[in-house]
Amino acid sequence: MTPAEPRGDFPPVPDASGGFTDSPVRAGAVATVEPPARVEPVAAPQPAAVDPSAGSAGAGDRRRWRWTPRRRDLAVYGLFLLAALWVTSQIWIDPAGRVASLYSSDPAQVQFFLAHSVRVVLHGEFPFYTEQFNYPDGVNLMANTAVLALGIPMVPVTLLFGPAVSFVVLVTCGLAGTAAAWYRVLSRHVVRNPLAAAVAGWFCGFSPAMLSHANWHPNIISQFLLPFIVWRVLVITRSRRPVRDGALLALLVTVQAFINEEILLFTALACGVFLIAMLVQRPGLWSAAWRPLGIAVAVCTVLAGSLLAYPLYVQFAGPMAYHGLSDAVRDYGNDIAAFFAPGSPTLGGNERANVNLAPNYSEENAFLGWSLALIAVGIVLWLRREPVVRALAATGAFFAVLSLGERVSWWDRELFTGPWEYLVRLPLLDAVVPTRFGMITTVVVGVLLALAVERVWSLRTAEARTMRTLGVAALVMALLPIAPMPLKVTSRPPVPKFITADRWRGYVAPDQTLVPIPVPSMGNTHGMRWAAATNLDFKIPGGYFLAPRNGNTGDPGRFGGRPSGIGELLEEVASTGRTPKLDDRQRRRSLDELRHWRAAILVLPVGQHNAEPLRRTVEDLVGPARRELDVWIWDVRALTDPSA
Repeated sequence: MTPAEPRGDFPPVPDASGGFTDSPVRAGAVATVEPPARVEPVAAPQPAAVDPSAGSAGAGDRRRWRWTPRRRDLAVYGLFLLAALWVTSQIWIDPAGRVASLYSSDPAQVQFFLAHSVRVVLHGEFPFYTEQFNYPDGVNLMANTAVLALGIPMVPVTLLFGPAVSFVVLVTCGLAGTAAAWYRVLSRHVVRNPLAAAVAGWFCGFSPAMLSHANWHPNIISQFLLPFIVWRVLVITRSRRPVRDGALLALLVTVQAFINEEILLFTALACGVFLIAMLVQRPGLWSAAWRPLGIAVAVCTVLAGSLLAYPLYVQFAGPMAYHGLSDAVRDYGNDIAAFFAPGSPTLGGNERANVNLAPNYSEENAFLGWSLALIAVGIVLWLRREPVVRALAATGAFFAVLSLGERVSWWDRELFTGPWEYLVRLPLLDAVVPTRFGMITTVVVGVLLALAVERVWSLRTAEARTMRTLGVAALVMALLPIAPMPLKVTSRPPVPKFITADRWRGYVAPDQTLVPIPVPSMGNTHGMRWAAATNLDFKIPGGYFLAPRNGNTGDPGRFGGRPSGIGELLEEVASTGRTPKLDDRQRRRSLDELRHWRAAILVLPVGQHNAEPLRRTVEDLVGPARRELDVWIWDVRALTDPSA
């Protein structure tokens, strides 16, 4: 540990009398005075003499199984891993055939991105843009969270077992890794009590918000770098080596940008609000902090900016770049009542009760439960004299308010306009889903739990045992209702044998597309899974992604590419089962679209829902189908060849 990184640099450190002294960050994140030395347990006195021939084996066993800090940490990490396996257990039974029961589009999209990482590594494909779906317009992957920092390390797993297995591995490691990272940072730099760090790590890794995203968004739950980023930000406020510390922070920021930029932005905003809250309480701290902070931030900006300059250029000015999110998600906000309800994937969760409290089941970002919400408020009131607690409370409350979105509501009843209404059009913030600000509040609650457990276990009064008993009871009451449960799943159709047996290769050239029926879209992503199963060896039209409206670079974002007549027609047939009457104009327009896509074959699984109405509709458009293995195919190369 260098002088720039003192131990115990965040929360109040209990002294021998049960009072509190200020460590550097506790006092304002900028002091340079070393904190009190960490108190080590005193070894028990040994007997004056020991017979070497007596009990030597027992002594060796005791030494071998001594409960060392390293073994304690490994046990905690193992507990987190077992919990993550418990949460994902239903998917592990059949990764390729099971998906979250309430919504299945995002896993298919992530699996497509994982297959893209294989092409980047094996074929040197351009990492930030692809034409393998939404052909011929393509997709700006930097603007679609292509998880390159997760997908590239997972290439061996994807090659050996497929993208569906890689997906569930990432979900499992995201939950366990985030909990372990918070435990590591908190136990080494914030609290002395391992139980306090373990409780906070558990909550940060397995909160209802994390469980909600685990169904669909491994990029959002992979927050294992965030504790280290926060720690480095606090370190640079008092650093004696600001250039080195700024460079380390830049590397962490760069990697996180290729996991999820939105979570990185949240982290930066949370650190900024927290530091401002500390300086408001102790403005004199600024005089010691501004120089190392300024140097480190400058180094971080230059280095990270250099590493990310080209990827960000592609994201904001490259092909198929968009400005601002789709209107469908821009006003996603939390209901105030959501903070007092358990999340759906928890022991006390109730899907029906939560249906109107969150935008959807994948965005339950505010759910804490009544008991934990009240205990969090109680912790703030109890430790209100500590500057760091007040700063944490201000940070959590600030982002809780922002997470309510443009319209503040209580039990689905709109009350008044929220502050997000006035921020949503600002640069960068126009690409943020406001409900996710609630995840910042969740982390704040986790840190408050760590501080409270540390304080209770440090008591040296006559009532200490009673207080600890009450503390354990409060933890059980707070955490039991939101204990994680296995994610609910449903089966999904397998990838057709026509695809897995490579029978499609006899029809589709590298510059042509295979058109799944229905055409891939936000609601029909099975075709994306087909392509991912082949590591994107064939192109497809359409898909689920964010792109500029009407395909014009720089337009506001929307889900999917250009509107497709044949795509919308087949989607309606798939959902209703009704075969429409088609005229010659519709047939000509559909044929024009197939030519635009350079379609080679159209593929309809025999077991597809409403397969018969779909088959009749496609036959009305392009002619009779032919059965091959488990699909109907239409060879349309003669119709779409531009030289014909």
